[in-house]
Amino acid sequence: MDFQHLIESVGELMDLAGVAAIVLGAVAATIAAAAAAMRRRGPVYEEYRQRLGRSILLGLELLVAADIIRTVAVTPTFESVGILAIIVLIRTFLSYSLQLEVTGSLPWKRPAGELKSKNE
Repeated sequence: MDFQHLIESVGELMDLAGVAAIVLGAVAATIAAAAAAMRRRGPVYEEYRQRLGRSILLGLELLVAADIIRTVAVTPTFESVGILAIIVLIRTFLSYSLQLEVTGSLPWKRPAGELKSKNE
């Protein structure tokens, strides 16, 4: 197996990991929401959206990593880098909008208490 095939395989594994993160996260979020609904524990919908959003964010990050690996290592042409830039731009927009939906604030404008608790 040569270098190009190895990198393609790594890219495909990263794609698989991204899709798996989204699917497994959605299944886990649905099971947790159903269990919480059966116990009648608080607002189930908000927690469900947050869990689902987190799994989608993780999956998007892995998919972007796979695209970067394949584009930079396998086919570093101006055309492929341009396509990668567009894909990363779209996925970054999706990530930021999902982050805003999940946490209620942009990543660089988190509440001071949240930053303090992570540093402690």
